[in-house]
Amino acid sequence: MLPPGFKSASGYIESCPVGCQSKLQITDILLPEGPLLRCPECAQLVSQCSEERYWQSMREFDDPRGTLPAADSTQRRFQQGSRSLRIISRLLEKPEQYTRLLDVGCSSGAFLSIARKLGFDAEGVEPAPKAAQSAIQAGFKVHSGTLQSAGFATGIFDALTLFEVIEHLESPLELLKECRRILRQEGILLIGTGNSVSWTAAVMQSRWQYFHIEQHGGHISFFNPLSMRLLAERAGFTLQSVETRNVRFYEKGDVPPPVYRLAKTASELLNLPARLLGRGHDLLAILRPR
Repeated sequence: MLPPGFKSASGYIESCPVGCQSKLQITDILLPEGPLLRCPECAQLVSQCSEERYWQSMREFDDPRGTLPAADSTQRRFQQGSRSLRIISRLLEKPEQYTRLLDVGCSSGAFLSIARKLGFDAEGVEPAPKAAQSAIQAGFKVHSGTLQSAGFATGIFDALTLFEVIEHLESPLELLKECRRILRQEGILLIGTGNSVSWTAAVMQSRWQYFHIEQHGGHISFFNPLSMRLLAERAGFTLQSVETRNVRFYEKGDVPPPVYRLAKTASELLNLPARLLGRGHDLLAILRPR
């Protein structure tokens, strides 16, 4: 079932999602939907998938389990979530129990669970009905719908998080403007997404599964530190910092196990320089209101 306002079967994104005016250019990163397009001003990459294909791929998120981690990755996810929450606490210099946090795109509440364990006053927004209902049944305060439909009052949140959300959006600028409205002047917005100018993207190109909508439903817009800075500024934020982590040369199964293990060891040696040079494929941006 397609959402209200469905346009056509042509390319879903027709201009730079960051708001640049230049015409998108064809790249040599070839995907089943066609080559990725690049904005010559900010280097943002976008998919040529149709709107119908996009919404088909997004159906995978309307699942009661949502993004709840598998048993063997629970500890790793807790460590990752705790790290983000420690960043928020350090920057706000405010006790967790007095920090009102909104997780935008909270799915079934995996990150909210971590925030609650650490003492945050946390709630969420989730457009996928089944995932949102799971979070509600788990005892979380969650608005089932989009952020814009939630109708939050102006300036009521200390912190907002957008993890693995922004790469799914046709119009991220609209969402970030709403984030700016509901965030307090001294607040903080954390955005986690992929880095399209990473060494991983440069080496793997069309082999990188992050670019593939059949592997990662809804991935249609791919950011980099420059495009993130421009998006932040156009939405009323200052980009305080960008941190990138992790390097990969092969996906599991692409090559024989001995080759994969060797490549993995080499990529781990590059993690530190990738962080220092902004070339890791996992990007975490910290935004503050202007």
